[in-house]
Amino acid sequence: MTKNNSSPIRSYQNKEGKTLYMFRVYLGTDGLTGQPKNTTRRGFKTKKEAELALARIKLQVSEGTYKQTSVETYQEVYDLWITQYEKTVEESTFVKTVGYFKNHILPSMGKYRVEKITIAICQKHYNEWATKVQKARTIKSYAKKVLDFAIVHGIITTNPFIHVETKVKKVFTEPSEEANENFYTRDELLLFLEKAKEHLNYKAYALLRLIVYTGMRKSEALALTWNDVNFVENELTINKAIGRGKQTKLYLKTTKTGKPRMIKLDETTLTILKEWNKLQKQQYIQLGINTMKKNQLMFSNTRNDYIQPVQVQKWMYSVQNKYSLKKVSPHGLRHTHCSLLFEAGASIKEVQDSLGHSDVKTTLDIYTHVTKKAKEGAIQKFVSYLEG
Repeated sequence: MTKNNSSPIRSYQNKEGKTLYMFRVYLGTDGLTGQPKNTTRRGFKTKKEAELALARIKLQVSEGTYKQTSVETYQEVYDLWITQYEKTVEESTFVKTVGYFKNHILPSMGKYRVEKITIAICQKHYNEWATKVQKARTIKSYAKKVLDFAIVHGIITTNPFIHVETKVKKVFTEPSEEANENFYTRDELLLFLEKAKEHLNYKAYALLRLIVYTGMRKSEALALTWNDVNFVENELTINKAIGRGKQTKLYLKTTKTGKPRMIKLDETTLTILKEWNKLQKQQYIQLGINTMKKNQLMFSNTRNDYIQPVQVQKWMYSVQNKYSLKKVSPHGLRHTHCSLLFEAGASIKEVQDSLGHSDVKTTLDIYTHVTKKAKEGAIQKFVSYLEG
């Protein structure tokens, strides 16, 4: 760095080896602490540009109109916001949010000075996100939160993301029904369970059958303990789930809605769970693990810890591949349960309560995907009524 004793302007080289200019200027005494206040400005392309900025700040200080901004870039505002945000959400949600910023938002906007961000800049980056990922609107909503935070803290006055256009023209594409149907019909489901019982170990089979007959989320099933099932009243309490937190570690959290729910179990499912309970004790004692402790996991790995969620999918796919069955995901079993409940005549309210949907719209969205049999039944009722 070149020194010049007659001026606070200094030259320096950035990472690319380009010469830029900076200065440090005295702002007076802090009224709260009594300590001297200074500010540093850098990144000026020419010495003349730095001199003009220095003169402007000195004039504002002398007139009492200078307002020091503690943060200037989007990255700096984000660093403040994310600290507060972490205190308000589940760890798994926090990790997912950090991923959105790390992979998409900060590479695009991190270096921008927040007061210079315009609607055009925000629209440009939203359009870029929309061409790369399906969740562009979600990414945009998180990017907006940082600027909302900046407004609250008096750093900027308006949020340009408010005016970003997210609507796109829908282009008709021929639907691929086979690819979109992530659920089983009644007959397909029964065949899947039959083959799962033949192919999988008893723990895996018991877990999949429980998910099928309750419609619970995979994360909820993997968090169950034996205390959650009442074999006398045929009831299962769902009040927790597993989530993936920092360093990809699994941890216990509340259900997606934050509310517990109780569902009834059929006799066959209860019998299967009783059998697995007995087998678990036998198998794990050979591993030197005591499964009689309080809050023993209903389904655990060989270390008696949480099963990795991806393992459930691996069990399903091993059955589907071996017997050439339709590919349905673990979440598709939940969709299947919901669809077959409707087919069996359950009301929308009954299905909503059973599956733990906080919003009835979620239930209704699945209702529109009921199986072919249910659709055929509806048209037969219409024909019978019309033709007698």
